[in-house]
Amino acid sequence: MSNSRGGYVNPYLSGAVLGLVLFGAFWLTGGGLGASGGINRIQLAVAQKVVPDVVDHNAYFAHTAGGSKNPLANPLVPMLAGVVLGGFLSGLAFKRVKVEVRKGPSISVRNRLILALVGGIIMGWGARMARGCTSGQGLSGGAVLSAGSWAFLMAFFAGGYAMAWFVRKTWN
Repeated sequence: MSNSRGGYVNPYLSGAVLGLVLFGAFWLTGGGLGASGGINRIQLAVAQKVVPDVVDHNAYFAHTAGGSKNPLANPLVPMLAGVVLGGFLSGLAFKRVKVEVRKGPSISVRNRLILALVGGIIMGWGARMARGCTSGQGLSGGAVLSAGSWAFLMAFFAGGYAMAWFVRKTWN
């Protein structure tokens, strides 16, 4: 499995395996892959325990977790746990688990963490607004030829390329 890319798997092989995993997800669960739905359900389970009245009286939250509904009773939750556990085990197996902050030489660790947090918040908010994260929209929605998902993918890549021009100096 190792190659000239520093021991990483060939990206074409990875893409083919990911396609098989996506097919398996549709076959086993009736739905595709996606992280934001699982994260949202975990957050709602916590909110349901801490502030149940807010969850029950908010139409957006109540649809998934209101009353006696269990927000964790969804295939996306164990799938998300499996992704985290599988990634960690893969990192252990290939001796790549370590605590580090990846950054360019022109940015401090503090600023990199702040930018990562702000970017993560914006992406999380955007994922809920778009009714799916990049994996859900791009992989699952794209696989079923959803017009909205393809529009999202085009806008996502265009936005990424446009933003790269502004932040490129922090990585060089």
